Amino acid sequence: MSVKAMNSKEVARKVIEKKELFILDVRNEGDFADWKIEGENFDYFNIPYFELLDGVEEIMDKIPADKEVLVVCAKEGSSMMVAEMLSDEGLDVSYLEGGMKTWSEYLEPVKVGNLKDGGELYQFVRLGKGCLSYMVVSNGEAAIIDATRMADVYVNFAKEINAKITHVFDTHLHADHISGGRKIAEATGATYWLPPKDAGEVVFEYAALEGGNDVVIGNSTINIHALYSPGHTIGSTSFVIDEKYLLSGDILFIDSIGRPDLAGLAEDWVGDLRESLYTRYRELSEELIVLPAHFMIIEELNEDGSVAEKLGTLFAQNHGLNIEDENEFRSMVTENLPPQPNAYQEIRETNMGKITPDEEKQREMEIGPNRCAVR
Repeated sequence: MSVKAMNSKEVARKVIEKKELFILDVRNEGDFADWKIEGENFDYFNIPYFELLDGVEEIMDKIPADKEVLVVCAKEGSSMMVAEMLSDEGLDVSYLEGGMKTWSEYLEPVKVGNLKDGGELYQFVRLGKGCLSYMVVSNGEAAIIDATRMADVYVNFAKEINAKITHVFDTHLHADHISGGRKIAEATGATYWLPPKDAGEVVFEYAALEGGNDVVIGNSTINIHALYSPGHTIGSTSFVIDEKYLLSGDILFIDSIGRPDLAGLAEDWVGDLRESLYTRYRELSEELIVLPAHFMIIEELNEDGSVAEKLGTLFAQNHGLNIEDENEFRSMVTENLPPQPNAYQEIRETNMGKITPDEEKQREMEIGPNRCAVR
């Protein structure tokens, strides 16, 4: 029978379209339990590769004959060998090209909508990591918000749609993934913006992103407004775009809220987080469409693969926005925290410009799930 490679884009379409897929994951049990490819209609069987060195006969009853089968490992090699063994047993199977390493880096561009004066807003969904980044396009110019380190994806996408990248923003100093903001700015000559309250230790020049900034993209009236919303970090900043979209950074997600502890200051910042969510955001229009910098669970994806919801809906449904007792809120966001992101301190130092790990080291630093949220 045949063995073929399935690339990350193909897997992403199966996730978004809610297709069925059976995944045989041959990584170690701990790695699988911590982080896997998620899909609403995916089924899984995990067995470490080293247990299959003598053959796959003992697991054949675990592999369905009526579903598409994908074998997954960390980097590709082990899954390819197991797929060949299954093929020898008479199954049609695929292996994940590039393994989980490549899945972690894949970005799926989704058009969120049109802007008033002919512009567009795109969301780049990093399904393997839960990161969300954005490109605002108007009259041949583009701005990028919360870019991942895969800078070429944004640069090439802008070229494809004939847009010049003129501004690059980070809503805050990221701690769970390495920002591609500076790299994109250097490659394109764009202005790189960062909240100054997050930039006390950075070793590079940047434009200060402060409340009240208006940044024009193109010749249209599309403006990006910085709305000071501290909490996740002390400089966390939100954007209102075209009076329609609220880019909330890591303050507010669809099904959760931002954690305030990634600089070790949860107790100090929890009050800021509550004020941002319960006071500043309450002053905004409930018709704004919230576009966060991360998602936590696969159920947050909409039918088109985007992650977006009206602010009013989140006020009604997001548990983190509906805790009336301040002490209960404080307890939730300081005592109910998931594990820290992998290598988060090294990631922060990389985003400050203090260290410059090579590409393989950066991959290792980022491996694992998104852990920016509290729910």
